[in-house]
Amino acid sequence: MPHSQTSAPRDGSPLGLPKGRLARGASPWLLPTVATAALTMAKARKSGRWAAAAVPTTALAAGMLWFFRDPEREIAEGRVISPADGVVQSIMPWKDGRTRVAIFMSPLNVHVNRAPLAGTVTSVEHVPGGFVPAFNKESENNERVVWHFDTELGDIEMVQIAGAVARRIVPYIPQGTKVEQGERIGLIRFGSRVDIYLPEGVDVAVEVGQTTTAGVTRIDRD
Repeated sequence: MPHSQTSAPRDGSPLGLPKGRLARGASPWLLPTVATAALTMAKARKSGRWAAAAVPTTALAAGMLWFFRDPEREIAEGRVISPADGVVQSIMPWKDGRTRVAIFMSPLNVHVNRAPLAGTVTSVEHVPGGFVPAFNKESENNERVVWHFDTELGDIEMVQIAGAVARRIVPYIPQGTKVEQGERIGLIRFGSRVDIYLPEGVDVAVEVGQTTTAGVTRIDRD
């Protein structure tokens, strides 16, 4: 499995869709909708009775293509970069001295997550749970995948949290994999949340309400 995803040039269409690049793990959702759209469009050419059905199926397929886009990114410099596209939902000091930065991802965001630092994946743990909206405080108990990375800053924890619609988290890499900063590591389907825990002594550079871009926005401050 290739792991050299850093410093790639941006290559998108005028609509912002990547040329030829869609998120891994999209097939179970994408293929049926595209196939249905293609079928209804083909039938609509032969019969006007299918035209009404072709409009919503085509719109749904276009929406799926947009949702599962996976654009290339120029990876930023910095010790810790954002693992997710979204909005900073909360910044909370933790009892052990770490600081948790929670990033809410709406259905309009790119949902491919990236490694916040270079290092080795020491743990990838699936934790069963509920599916309340990711912006809700009760989402603390949602379905999740907990990552741990051995990095130059020590152990870094990152948590992918499923939301009310996002009921499937797809890790791309297993425990023991060495990753580069900004490398793609997984996908959360539809609206969700990603938490990253900064070690004690590492100051936060972002603010609540700030928009983040995976692989681009720096999370920590010198």
